[in-house]
Amino acid sequence: MSIQKTEKIAYEIVPLPKEKWQGTPIPMRYTTTEYYDVAVRQTADGFQVTLEKKPFAEPVSHTPEEYDFPDKLYQEHWEKAYAWGVVKDGEMIACIETCPEEWSNRLMVTEMWVHEDYRRQGIAHALMALAKEQVRRERRRALILETQSCNVGAIAFYLQEGFTLIGFDSCCYQNGDLERKEVRLDLGILYNKKPQLKREDIEIRQETESDYHATEEMTMRAFWNNHHRGCDEHLLVHKMRKSQDYMPEISRIAVKDGKVIGCIMYCRAWLKKGEETLEILDFGPLCVDPDWQGMGVGEMLLAETTALAREAGYPGIVIFGEPGYYPKRGFVTCDKLGITTAYGENYDAFMGYELTPGALKAFGGSFHESKVFNDLPAEEVEELSKQFPPLKKQYFPGQWD
Repeated sequence: MSIQKTEKIAYEIVPLPKEKWQGTPIPMRYTTTEYYDVAVRQTADGFQVTLEKKPFAEPVSHTPEEYDFPDKLYQEHWEKAYAWGVVKDGEMIACIETCPEEWSNRLMVTEMWVHEDYRRQGIAHALMALAKEQVRRERRRALILETQSCNVGAIAFYLQEGFTLIGFDSCCYQNGDLERKEVRLDLGILYNKKPQLKREDIEIRQETESDYHATEEMTMRAFWNNHHRGCDEHLLVHKMRKSQDYMPEISRIAVKDGKVIGCIMYCRAWLKKGEETLEILDFGPLCVDPDWQGMGVGEMLLAETTALAREAGYPGIVIFGEPGYYPKRGFVTCDKLGITTAYGENYDAFMGYELTPGALKAFGGSFHESKVFNDLPAEEVEELSKQFPPLKKQYFPGQWD
């Protein structure tokens, strides 16, 4: 959980697991003196749509009791929803719920609420920051939500957060939404695809001792809250350099404008079959600073180092990695190569890459990695992390724990 502090209150943002919080009512209530008037006029050439803020003659209030389907956490139609919130004395006082829209690669904020007594404390901003981070982590192309044209306070907050109008539905709630001045507005933040870097834009080279601190900090930023709360990959980099299995002649860092923005670190590994052993390679981590992810840096690091490994005569590489990334770069699941883990297992994250065609498949066997990958005590992770700017630990969908 992450601890947030403001001048008025201290609060914690915690995950709200489905098994405990499903069906929890969200008491959406607000009073407004203004609304956005949505007007649609058909013309000979099409339609003219205007949205203009106007005052109500009298303040208008909305409460949960007036709706047939009041807001609740983890409603059944949001199958992949995930929620965070602030809990005080066992009661939820704020929440945000998100759900991926897989077919369009967008993330939807399905619920967003802060109790009236705790507004203007920065809680809503902190909750929305989690949704934005989820978009970045999952590489979604947009963050979207819906609100009502009469919820002017919420609209003002969303606009401040970077949202813009992306559409509206004039009969979402009732057929007379236009006349009732309560029209569904769709708002979104669009994340354009980053431009790809060219090879001449970055320097790819061996790491020097003066790079160590920057490489470890970049690694921590790249993996933070990825597989679990926090990360330990920066300790792996720190320890790998001291391992007898480390291969600095193949490992590389990427540098842009004097700053380390990526790295790939190789170690010796082995396939074993009966009394036979075949020396191969393993790498981990391959990572890129979050500010430069999605721009081709990782792919360039991988291409250059696999060429070096091939020139050095290694038959192949076996890794535990992201199933959504490596198959696009020539890796296949190890079951296709006749290779298992040391425990006889196979799964999507266990992959191999043949530097010499047919070499790994011809040998098969079980995979054994360097001991350094399993020597990452939590207390050492915490101690090393103190050397870098602090990052907040938080739960996100898809983490292993």
